[in-house]
Amino acid sequence: MKILISNDDGYLAPGIRVLTHELKKISESLTVVAPERNRSASSSSLTLENPLRATLVEDGIYYVDGTPTDCVHLALTGLLNEEPDMVVSGINYGANLGDDVIYSGTVAAAIEGRFLGLPAIAVSLAGWEGKYYQTAATVTREIIEQIKLHPIPTDTILNINVPDLPREEIKGFRSTRLGNRHKAEPVYKDKDPRGKDIYWVGPAGAEQDAGPGTDFHAIKEGYVSVTPMHVDLTQHHLLKTISDWVEAIKV
Repeated sequence: MKILISNDDGYLAPGIRVLTHELKKISESLTVVAPERNRSASSSSLTLENPLRATLVEDGIYYVDGTPTDCVHLALTGLLNEEPDMVVSGINYGANLGDDVIYSGTVAAAIEGRFLGLPAIAVSLAGWEGKYYQTAATVTREIIEQIKLHPIPTDTILNINVPDLPREEIKGFRSTRLGNRHKAEPVYKDKDPRGKDIYWVGPAGAEQDAGPGTDFHAIKEGYVSVTPMHVDLTQHHLLKTISDWVEAIKV
């Protein structure tokens, strides 16, 4: 299996280094194309007004002066000589649960792989101590081995969150849906040295929909959360309703 790895924490982040080492056990061809620095919360932004530069730092490892989406897009549309079989994004420092996936550069890199026709997974270590990246790497390898036996559709992104625990303390795996959070906390207002107003984005809201079956609940109970996602944002059940009332609008 040929694997493309990216992330949003940068090519020097510990998560991507541990993941790369682990996936070499199952991949005959593995390439890393990741941002040159931390680009967390960049979502699916593409760089359109400036050129991108890809720098080969060692065999099979490139950094790009762009976003995670830039990295995957560039890799799959011109940088690589061979198309990989799968895109793996991570291991992110911190969880990507519920609404987090909207902002996540880690998830966005996987989404870009899906947009370009490949099955993709995003992997995050659900904790802020960052102790057990190896657990997340091992879990990722185990999941990929299952995907090889039971392929997922190419319109699917698996969002995987792994408790920051030793592998032997992981209780198991759960197939989950995305939960959601309360409204985000207010911004922090401050002054710069010249007395002008500045703002810091406030913390994410507390868990709201976080009961059994959600990714939040699985992590809280010590399980790996595996959420199948797709990117069709259409509210299909409202198409007829909207069609009825837009017809009343005079042209």
